[in-house]
Amino acid sequence: MMAAKPTRVLAVQALLAVLKDGQTLTQAADKAAVECADPRDAALVKELCYGTLRWQPRLEAWLARLVERPIKAADLDIKLLLLLGLYQLAYMRVPPHAAVQQTVEACRALDKSWAAGLLNAVLRRFQREQAALEAATADDPQARYAHPKWFIEELQKDWPEHWQAMLESGNERPPFTLRVNRREVSRDAYLVELTAAGMPGKACVHSDDGITLDAAVDVTALPGFAEGRVSVQDEGAQLAASLLDAEDGMRVLDACAAPGGKTCHLLERHDLKHLTAVELESRRAQRINDNLRRLKLTAELKVADAAEVQSWWDGTPYERILLDAPCSASGVVRRHPDVKARRTPAEVSAAVGLQARLLAALWPLLAPGGKLLYVTCSVFQRENAAQVAAFLAGHPDASALPLDVSWGVAAGAGRQVLTGEGGMDGFYYACLEKRG
Repeated sequence: MMAAKPTRVLAVQALLAVLKDGQTLTQAADKAAVECADPRDAALVKELCYGTLRWQPRLEAWLARLVERPIKAADLDIKLLLLLGLYQLAYMRVPPHAAVQQTVEACRALDKSWAAGLLNAVLRRFQREQAALEAATADDPQARYAHPKWFIEELQKDWPEHWQAMLESGNERPPFTLRVNRREVSRDAYLVELTAAGMPGKACVHSDDGITLDAAVDVTALPGFAEGRVSVQDEGAQLAASLLDAEDGMRVLDACAAPGGKTCHLLERHDLKHLTAVELESRRAQRINDNLRRLKLTAELKVADAAEVQSWWDGTPYERILLDAPCSASGVVRRHPDVKARRTPAEVSAAVGLQARLLAALWPLLAPGGKLLYVTCSVFQRENAAQVAAFLAGHPDASALPLDVSWGVAAGAGRQVLTGEGGMDGFYYACLEKRG
């Protein structure tokens, strides 16, 4: 039997998979955690990965002042070990001597023993000079807010009154929020069950089906999770089901539907005549299938490009369309800190083009009098208010419906949940009606 890899080595390998191979942090961290025999080690690997990427811009600024010359690109694994070490010393409760010793030891497991002295010297210097380093980088926006320069500038332009609070919220740990399957149990009854199971929580303010736990737990420990009585979903994402204003007996389309949380929420709330869920990637479509099966729900699942309607549409119009458009994911950096490391301005521009293509392709599928709900998990105006404004300008048969809600701020034709508002991730919603 092969010896288990050290946790710091697993964390570095997961981060390499994100930064070099393009995997998502969720994929890479989950894969690394599976290699751990002890659940505590699995939790440590995830904490190291998520924490290092959450604070990477700040850690990078410190590291630049701690080394005489930049780490070579070929030694990215060593640079990541240094960032891991800095994260442990600055933000974790790992005893400092253990953090230094085990991070240095990881060099040898990576067959780079030559770097052990470098890591030891840098991490011990950081212990001595942390306060001075923090002061020296206080005026560097990337270090101060732990976000890339372009991201900060985009928020400053779009949200001059809110950008600082949004950036700070983007570095917080997100709450653990559930969606109760109202077909199986009421929210009040499930709150009682949670308390009895030692997992107290409180009802969400804006979602009728939402519960926020006082502390995160393993999802498999939730009462009735395997039986489909509850799902994990941010409260901001739960707003879609009510805003779409679907009714029993309607034909509904959920475009770009993975992982299926909004699809399932619609089916939990309504006896729909038909729901089509379209997803481009087969791997992500499988997640929709898994969720439908666990929740004992049924939908027609199409693995296709939602914008290539001739490849999957049967020609019958829909009365409601939910377009959960691919986007920068700038509103969910709390949950997915790799967005800060992986996303580029060019990719945001590409997402804007894709959103426009999807809106134009799906609008003809909407029946007269029907409603299309445009959703992103972005906080960038060019993906949201500006995108919807451009669509309305080119489609005289479309009109924006006012959203009578108590959350978010007005953003063009829709509403923007600002990152961290009421504990929610950043989401944009706009409801468009097709004139009869």
